[in-house]
Amino acid sequence: MRPNGEPAAPPRGPTMEDVAAAAGVSRSSVSRVFLGQGKVSDATRARVFAIAEQLGYVPNIMASELASRGSSVVGLLLRDAANPAYGLLFTKLQEAAHEAGITLISMTISSDPRGSRQIDSLNRLMGMRVAGLIVATGGVTSSQLEPFRDRIPIIRAGRPEESGRIHAVSYDERISARALAAHVADQGHRSVAVIVTQEHASYPEYIRATGMAAELAARGVRIVPVPAVEFTDGADEAVDLVRRREVTAVMCPSDLRALHLLRRLDAAGLSAPGDVSVSGCDGILPGIDLLGLTSYRIGVERLAERTIANIAALIGDEPPQGIVRELIPGRLLSGTTVAPPLEQEPR
Repeated sequence: MRPNGEPAAPPRGPTMEDVAAAAGVSRSSVSRVFLGQGKVSDATRARVFAIAEQLGYVPNIMASELASRGSSVVGLLLRDAANPAYGLLFTKLQEAAHEAGITLISMTISSDPRGSRQIDSLNRLMGMRVAGLIVATGGVTSSQLEPFRDRIPIIRAGRPEESGRIHAVSYDERISARALAAHVADQGHRSVAVIVTQEHASYPEYIRATGMAAELAARGVRIVPVPAVEFTDGADEAVDLVRRREVTAVMCPSDLRALHLLRRLDAAGLSAPGDVSVSGCDGILPGIDLLGLTSYRIGVERLAERTIANIAALIGDEPPQGIVRELIPGRLLSGTTVAPPLEQEPR
């Protein structure tokens, strides 16, 4: 506390000037060391790093890169990392970014159906003067992203992109939906419940669910749509359909929804595939092979690699012409929770 009663200013941390003085070199030499630039001897570089560590100096990477008129700092907006699919994507994006010499500044959002909080987060990242943006969430529409696209390189990671103006590396959700639906139909199921997520809640799950329904319908399978928003929605209704023997299979647009359904079935004294076949989609859950869940394994690793490669090119000196549009395939995990129905036709 100051004598006049005002709070004391926080203690000043060590500066680049402090490091330069202690190391006996110029400030510009210290700057070149932390920017990784040449024109500095190995001995000077080692001394600067040693003094910086001794003083506890941490360089302001963003300010340094802005001063050098270049930046490899990219903002990442991620859906709730507690979701295994997004958690793995976050890890793989960080790994790929490190290999490419890119620094990611990330913000995560859990529940935000209309996207307003996510747009606020993108604006905050823009305020940090990032060189580009990666949007790894299905809760922001193309029209919400287009104003950012006019100001900074931006790429969507994961969600299928319908706009002709937004760069995107996406999972091939339609392929995954068709593969899962074909597998269920090929097992002999003729009446199937599909948990359908609303578009604004999760666009990827919406694409999966509508794609599953379309493929089943094309194969002459009767479809019972079950509306859902939150990941717990639709499970009890699906259990009732199984009890009434109106369906022999339930298709879920994510593994988390499938796991919740399996819990509700177990609580009701029912099981998969004994009483009903159940499928999910993502294929990322740890131990999914032990669970035997029938799912579709999305290509997270490849998607992360291609997203970072593309954003690196977009923020580079010679960005590519045209709109980046890549679809990343995955593979079917046949599992054990989908099997031929005990009765070919439900009552």
